Amino acid sequence: MQHHSVVSQEQWLAARKALLLKEKEFTHLRDKINAERLALPWVKVEKNYVFDTPKGKKNLSELFDGRSQLIVYQFMLGPGWGAGCPGCSFLSDHIDGALPHLEHHDVTWTAVSRAPLAEIEAYKKRMGWRFPWVSAFGSNFNYDYHVSFTEDELAKGKVLYNFTETPVPAGSTGTELPGLSSFYKNDTGEIFHTYSSYARGGEELIGTLMILDRAPKGRNEKTTMDFVRRHDEYENTPKLHDCCA
Repeated sequence: MQHHSVVSQEQWLAARKALLLKEKEFTHLRDKINAERLALPWVKVEKNYVFDTPKGKKNLSELFDGRSQLIVYQFMLGPGWGAGCPGCSFLSDHIDGALPHLEHHDVTWTAVSRAPLAEIEAYKKRMGWRFPWVSAFGSNFNYDYHVSFTEDELAKGKVLYNFTETPVPAGSTGTELPGLSSFYKNDTGEIFHTYSSYARGGEELIGTLMILDRAPKGRNEKTTMDFVRRHDEYENTPKLHDCCA
C-alpha cells in the first residue's frame, strides 16, 4: 500500500482542492469525448446475422426488441467452456439494475457469445442474471466484429483487435476476446453500426471499479482486475441457491 503522510485539515483541504481542479478537467474531457463519440460516422450493416435465442432464431433487427438502439456486449464464452470469462462476468453483474433505465430510454442491451444457447442458459442461471443473452454459434457476427478468431488466425500469432493488428493478448482465453458494439435502426429498418470498443474500453461500465477508485486503497491490484472472481467464487460468499431459496 502507498505510504501517506498525515497532515492538518487545512493542508488536506489544499491538496483536495488541487485534485478537484484535475477532476473537473477530466469531467470536461469526458464530456468532449462523449460528444465526439456521438459524432462518429456510421456504417450500414449489410449482412443478415442470425442468432439462437430462448424464443427461437432471431436476426439482428429482431434483437432490437422494438427499440431503435441496440448495445451488444460480446461476452467471452466459447463453445464447451463451461463457465464465462471472470472479467466479462464482473461487468455483467452490473447490467440487470440498469435494464429498466436503458429500455425506458429506447436502448436494448444484449450479450452475445459463440457458445451454444444451452451452455449460455446454464451459465446465466448459475449467475442469476436476467439480461438478454443470445448465441452466435454458427454465425460470423463475432468474427466480423473482431472478438472471435479462427485457429488459423491464432496460429499466426497476431489478430486484428482493438482496431490494430496485435499479438494475441497474454491471458486471452482461446479464440475469444471481449468487446462492445452499438447499432441504430431507422424507421425503414436499415441498421447501422455506430460504435465499438475493446480491451479496457468498457471499464467505465463496471461500477464496482468506479467505487473502488474512491476507496482508500483504490483497486489494490498488481495487474488489471487480478482480484476479480465470479461472484459465487469469493471465499465465504453464499451461493445463489443458498441466499435466494
